[in-house]
Amino acid sequence: MSALKDRLRADLTTAIKARDEVRSSTLRMVLTAITNAEVAGKEQRELSDDDIIGVLSTEAKRRREAAVAFAEGGRAEMAAKEEAEGVVIADYLPEALSEAEIAELVTAAIAQTGAADEGMRAMGKVMGVVTPQVKGRTDGGAVAAEVRRQLG
Repeated sequence: MSALKDRLRADLTTAIKARDEVRSSTLRMVLTAITNAEVAGKEQRELSDDDIIGVLSTEAKRRREAAVAFAEGGRAEMAAKEEAEGVVIADYLPEALSEAEIAELVTAAIAQTGAADEGMRAMGKVMGVVTPQVKGRTDGGAVAAEVRRQLG
């Protein structure tokens, strides 16, 4: 079993004992999402820490989007709940990349692929190199925007 999954389970037990409702419910949802990912597909498999980080990133993104939707809909209490869950999930994700770090990675990928002369046609090549490097550390939209800026 992965170390991250063990940590999530141990923290869930601690949160339940401490009667921390937000943390325990969020960790239950995350562990359920991980289990669903493990049994998805044709055969069951054990997720690695990198796979679990991918699941956590997806869950964090869902919380951010839901919080924005609730805030725009005038439901501040639900938006606050989603934001609190997002904070709990963020504790288990690697530190996010800054805009400067993303720009640096994109610049290096453009140089590596030789895509500087090809323009926007090379976006797929560049994204293919950068995406594995930033997985779980930033939103793909931010990376795509930076690639467009540098290639365009």
